[in-house]
Amino acid sequence: MEKTYNPKQFEDRLYKDWEENGYFKAVRDDDKVPFTVMMPPPNVTGQLHMGHAVDETMQDAIIRFKRMQGYCALWLPGTDHAAIATEVKVVQGLAERGIKKEDLTREEFLVHCWDWKNKYGERIINQLKKLGSSCDWSRLAFTMDEKCSKAVREVFVNLYNKGLIYRGSRIINWCPCCKTALSDAEVEYEEENSSLWHIKYFIEGSDTEGLTVATTRPETMFGDTAVAVNPADKRYKHLVGKNLILPLTGRKIPVIADEYVESDFGTGAVKITPAHDPNDFEVGKRHNLETICVMNNDGTMAENAGVYAGLERFAARKRILADLEKEGLLVKTEDHDNNVGHCCRCHAVVEPMVSPQWYVKMKPLAAPAIDVVKNKSIEFVPERFKKVYLHWMENIRDWCISRQLWWGHRIPAFYCDACGNMSVSKTDISVCPHCGGKVRQDDDVLDTWFSSALWPFSTLGYPDKTEELEYFYPTNVLVTAYDIIFFWVARMIFSGMEHMHEIPFEKVLIHGLVRDAQGKKMSKSSGNGVDPLEIIETNGADPLRMSLVCGISAGGDIRFSAEKLEGYRNFMNKLWNAARFVVLNLENADVLPIEKVKLTLADKWILTKLDDAIKQSVKYMDKYEVGLCAADLYYFVWSDFCDWYIEMVKSRIYSTEKRERTA
Repeated sequence: MEKTYNPKQFEDRLYKDWEENGYFKAVRDDDKVPFTVMMPPPNVTGQLHMGHAVDETMQDAIIRFKRMQGYCALWLPGTDHAAIATEVKVVQGLAERGIKKEDLTREEFLVHCWDWKNKYGERIINQLKKLGSSCDWSRLAFTMDEKCSKAVREVFVNLYNKGLIYRGSRIINWCPCCKTALSDAEVEYEEENSSLWHIKYFIEGSDTEGLTVATTRPETMFGDTAVAVNPADKRYKHLVGKNLILPLTGRKIPVIADEYVESDFGTGAVKITPAHDPNDFEVGKRHNLETICVMNNDGTMAENAGVYAGLERFAARKRILADLEKEGLLVKTEDHDNNVGHCCRCHAVVEPMVSPQWYVKMKPLAAPAIDVVKNKSIEFVPERFKKVYLHWMENIRDWCISRQLWWGHRIPAFYCDACGNMSVSKTDISVCPHCGGKVRQDDDVLDTWFSSALWPFSTLGYPDKTEELEYFYPTNVLVTAYDIIFFWVARMIFSGMEHMHEIPFEKVLIHGLVRDAQGKKMSKSSGNGVDPLEIIETNGADPLRMSLVCGISAGGDIRFSAEKLEGYRNFMNKLWNAARFVVLNLENADVLPIEKVKLTLADKWILTKLDDAIKQSVKYMDKYEVGLCAADLYYFVWSDFCDWYIEMVKSRIYSTEKRERTA
């Protein structure tokens, strides 16, 4: 062994040897109990970050432990096609070459997407290998490979035929930058310093009497189809049923009474814009109000906005406010802290808009997924995250699954212009089954999470009844961060219950987020991000892995610092020197059978300590307390073995008496 710990000299060589000898492969063995872990598939656009590093380290520790216990242990890896994120990257790359997406056919654009995936998709896989992840790479899956795509088609059609997938016009979250619908879970809310603008709406035929409404989005007023007040509000009872004149337009809209209105918020009178607010949409349905969309998909004002048509939405806001003030209709402006929704990928402000989209009816699917968590068929570790899951599931709304993109699983709905019928099919069709006319497929693709929701069973061969699916499903433990409970964990649970009629996993092990030394979340924008590959390059994978998990309790956030990393590099150096000490002193030693070895008090002490460490490690790992297990082993190696036992045996090893050296 080399004199100094230098992981560059052996990490790649060892990993290559492990992989080539098939040490990570899980082959069905009916004499063994299966143990399955599914890797949360990183995006093909992704690069290894500290969140991946802690996630993979925990999974790796668990799967290696289970292999040592004699299980047939499968850790199945894979990547996600990441519809929005990948399309954004491809569009950016094309723009740098002077090519616009609009100038290409769908087929031409998809060629560029697959080229991009083939070029960059392996990057994060190789990075995971650098981290030491002992996955069964022979089973590497991709959400758009043939196996997973077949499962997506099967599930979509089955849900549609059961009436659980439908198409309808409802309020959705629209990203004007990505130009696609988003699910509720893809919208991040941030508190912003905004304003509450009070605008005067005059009663028809009066220059003095009217209502003042307060709004944070005056640019949507051209979609107003009523002003609502609470039916118990005595201030406005005499106005209910009368018409108002919509400012800057001259259009008449009614005053309506609805209990949705909070009398003590703002002025107690609320503009109702059914096309641009989810609550207003519901009010509009109750009162049969017209739905008027005033914004284009790119965030500019639409034709219904009159003279403001074509203006960018926030530029239009400034012009509208200026014109309202000029007309004497802007009563006052108040400072107002407002929770504003942003796209989780591009961070553009999201617009609630009415749009025809595809939805999954969630209430029937959520019910059994709630039951299996309540009755502990599926357990969250730590248990406190069970409440987070149940709160979301018990208040769930229908899931918008269509995306206005080209990269992804295309929705298998086919329209016939000749007879007007729509067909949903598990295979592509070219003619209408009703009239024989030519059909065209729906342009939209499915939300990325639709396919990753099927991950625990689509990767094992579903809908085919494969040996792997029968043996390795349901899986045993899912390891993930708490910020993905809504996106992925919940959807896998209800998908497993619906399509496999079984839970997808027994445990959900939740870990925290990696933060900097001051406790701030790591991000590129904050400039406090750390590249795990640079750490592996300079310090090795093991110090990084130990620094991320050692001593961390389940669910707790992880603080990372250079000092912490240095401490664990010193630990690995200590372990290296201990191993070197043993190897060097055993090279020319006479090795006796264990039954002939006369154990000293020191030998008995360290064997007892080792036995205690093993028992405690098994106890911790059985409860998935990876961090506490690592801390216990750290103490055993550093203190008991290195600081005490090695020092105690040196006098014997360096003795001139042969009997002392061989004892």
